[in-house]
Amino acid sequence: MTRKPGLNRLLSFLLILLSSFLVPPSSFAQTLSPSAQVSLITYGPGTDDISSAFGHTEIRFVDPALGLDRDYSYGGFDYNADSFILKFLRGTLPYFLSVHNLYQVMYYYQQTNRSIREQYLNLSPTQRQRLFTALEQNYLPENRTYRYKFYYDNCATRPRDMIANACGDSLLIPSRSRMTGKSYRDWMNDYLNEQPWYQLGMNLAIGRPADEQTDGWRAMYLPDQVHDQLARATVRQANGQFIPLVRGEQTLFSGQKTFRQQVPLLFDPNVVFGVLGVVIALFTIRRYVSAGKVDRWLDRLLFGVSGFLGWFLLLLWIMRDDGVTGWNPTLLYLMPLHLPLIYWATGSTATARRRTLYFSLTAILAALGIFLSNIPGGFDVVFPLTLLVRCIVNLQPTRRGQQTPMRVA
Repeated sequence: MTRKPGLNRLLSFLLILLSSFLVPPSSFAQTLSPSAQVSLITYGPGTDDISSAFGHTEIRFVDPALGLDRDYSYGGFDYNADSFILKFLRGTLPYFLSVHNLYQVMYYYQQTNRSIREQYLNLSPTQRQRLFTALEQNYLPENRTYRYKFYYDNCATRPRDMIANACGDSLLIPSRSRMTGKSYRDWMNDYLNEQPWYQLGMNLAIGRPADEQTDGWRAMYLPDQVHDQLARATVRQANGQFIPLVRGEQTLFSGQKTFRQQVPLLFDPNVVFGVLGVVIALFTIRRYVSAGKVDRWLDRLLFGVSGFLGWFLLLLWIMRDDGVTGWNPTLLYLMPLHLPLIYWATGSTATARRRTLYFSLTAILAALGIFLSNIPGGFDVVFPLTLLVRCIVNLQPTRRGQQTPMRVA
């Protein structure tokens, strides 16, 4: 009987989780033999879900004399953790260091068409032992969990830091302090171009800290950057000479470049919101010009949804402690107070003064949002412009012969 690809991938993923517990902790006092090798494993980005979109990094130790073959991965988390969704949104979900054998997980990455590259590191016996001891100590139950931070402390930065600490000041990364010309957000979006809805959602959620420009060191929050920059790094030997940090590399599995089915044009977020914006603008103008009507139900729907999204983004800002969701200019047009202020400004007891105050302030904030927001595509232009059209119509002066600025449908 032939298994479905999805079932194969699920079984492979469960095997990874199981293998993390099957590899017993080695003795903390274990000393590596002279034949021990250390390498950096880089897994390519996946397309199945957002958690695999940026790739993954592990450190591998092989010591034939000890019968040792261990991969150290900082990418583990528990799906069954109490309040999983809440902790995930708050950024307090504990991640942990897991250990497994490379060949126990290769099948999973092959099934998901993710490349596997191995870089052999030119570390001295002392540096190898220092790195191995640090990883083993980090793998102790009381030490293995950590607070994941998307840009600053993740499954790529941890291996980078462990290698850097083991090498000390003998490690030279030429691009470490060199500005890349890209922000954290720019790097992130490079990996999300084929997943536009994920891209839109993540860009809505992150704030101004994501627009900070990165140097080479900060760009290594991405596994590919760790791979590329360490490939150009050198390490100083005891005699003072510098040698390449990476003495060799091999591709254990080459992911095939396959045609990825694009999101249908009609379901692309730029098209969806572009069409909705045009339809709402034309409907608004036509109704006002031809009949003097505003359609308050549309205001309540549009600004109510904006307020609901705004409250969610504000909660992310308040709840998360990694800083990346703070100072979010998207909140200028997805203002949380739209809900309930839209009812205060358009309800049966609302006055012209209330409407003028609310829609004037909303128009100003929406205009500012267009200039300060930094979301790829057209959402941060089209959506605020749609709100502006509604604001402008609501601010029109009273027509001759009418007792109110306009009739309410």
